[in-house]
Amino acid sequence: MQSNVARSEIAALRAKLEQVQGRRLDAPVLPTHPALAALLPGGGLRPGAAYSLDPSLSLLLALMARPSQEGIWCGAIGMPELGAEAAERLGVALEHLVLVPDPGARTLGVAAMLAEVLPVVAIRPGGRAMGAEVSRLAARLRDRGAVLLVQGPWPQAEATLRLSEGEWAGVGNGVGYLAGRTVTVTASSRRWPVPRKARLMLPSPDGTVATVPEAAPGVRAPQPIGAGRQPSDVRRVRAVG
Repeated sequence: MQSNVARSEIAALRAKLEQVQGRRLDAPVLPTHPALAALLPGGGLRPGAAYSLDPSLSLLLALMARPSQEGIWCGAIGMPELGAEAAERLGVALEHLVLVPDPGARTLGVAAMLAEVLPVVAIRPGGRAMGAEVSRLAARLRDRGAVLLVQGPWPQAEATLRLSEGEWAGVGNGVGYLAGRTVTVTASSRRWPVPRKARLMLPSPDGTVATVPEAAPGVRAPQPIGAGRQPSDVRRVRAVG
């Protein structure tokens, strides 16, 4: 009898939390790249939630790649520089991608409409979003179970992903092509007290996302281009081709 009462109290508390947060605590998440999934609460993109991202197209496309590959429709609003070739190179399935390069002044309104039919919607707000607009969009996300990826700050974000310590590779002694970028991705969330970090190649030389392996004990990690050189030894990068 006592255990039944305890289960009933837990269920009631869980229902209240879900009502406040606007989403089921055990709801399945949408898949994303394993290296990024390890940084996200629940190991993926939670339906009904919003995520705040650095203004990096590589990060955005990396998050959208796996869902699109599994037949989940994605949309990007207000990003005219986002090209189909770059998206495909990072693994996005173009047949499941919708682009709205210029939504005008109604970015959030367009996002709310697309959230009716697209499970993943990405936006870059042109200005400061008003509280009422944010609340209406959040309600639509919860109602439809859509995920919102925002390039920039966003209130009540499920997680915030930031990039730092970027290092490009591929350029030799003044000549060559940029082949890949290594960055530190830091994820902050109200669901955990300490931010999570991962060192990733975003993109790697083949254009995809890759985890940077940790150097074995006693093995010196490779230095970024130009490290350890004197100023007189570093030549200017010459564009070729």
